Amino acid sequence: MKKKRNWLINIFLFLLLLVGLALIFNNQIKYFLMQYNGDRYAVAKMDRTEIDKNLQKDASFDFDAVQPASTEAVLQAQLDNKRLPVIGGIAIPSVEVNLPIFKGLSNEVLLYGAGTLAPDQKMGEGNYALASHRADRPGLLFTPLEGVKEGDLIYLTDLHNIYTYKTTLKVRVQPTEVKYLDVHPDKQQVTLITCGEIEGVTRIIVQGDLVAMTSVNNATDTMRKAFEMEQRTY
Repeated sequence: MKKKRNWLINIFLFLLLLVGLALIFNNQIKYFLMQYNGDRYAVAKMDRTEIDKNLQKDASFDFDAVQPASTEAVLQAQLDNKRLPVIGGIAIPSVEVNLPIFKGLSNEVLLYGAGTLAPDQKMGEGNYALASHRADRPGLLFTPLEGVKEGDLIYLTDLHNIYTYKTTLKVRVQPTEVKYLDVHPDKQQVTLITCGEIEGVTRIIVQGDLVAMTSVNNATDTMRKAFEMEQRTY
């Protein structure tokens, strides 16, 4: 009887230790999984055929349904193990951003990369809008947008072409200010959106104008390095 009681006490203490470690390393676990899955979906690891198929898939575009990047949300996404629809990649060399672009705005999408705001968006046309979370860990997701400056280059790719945009605007706005999503007939733009702070009181908007379109097979070393692409033909 005494042995059984000691065994139960030891099991309880072990479980208590696990819970304590989970609480202590809560954010570390969350950010490790976010980084790991972002790398797993990197556009350089994708195939052009898969990206073309993903463009035809259905997706959710309900921005209001997006939830904060909590540990619970990250663990749930990991357990669900869904195959998310990668449709490209975004790189901003000046602030070391290199993220997958997913179709839609589901919670899982914004935990691992950038999501598109509308179903009819096309790279290199109109106003290509992307959103992602901000984190209290430097370098993760769209957190580095804080450091973007006018004139910085933004690259998008769908593995057919690399679209080069030059940053023209960075502003902090209220969530209700949506004029930056407007399409201007005389411009081809990219618009990047993230929270201005962890609490999500404001938004940071980074906007750029298209200055060049380059076939992936003719990409410069700088472009390939930005996406960590190997020297292969697509």
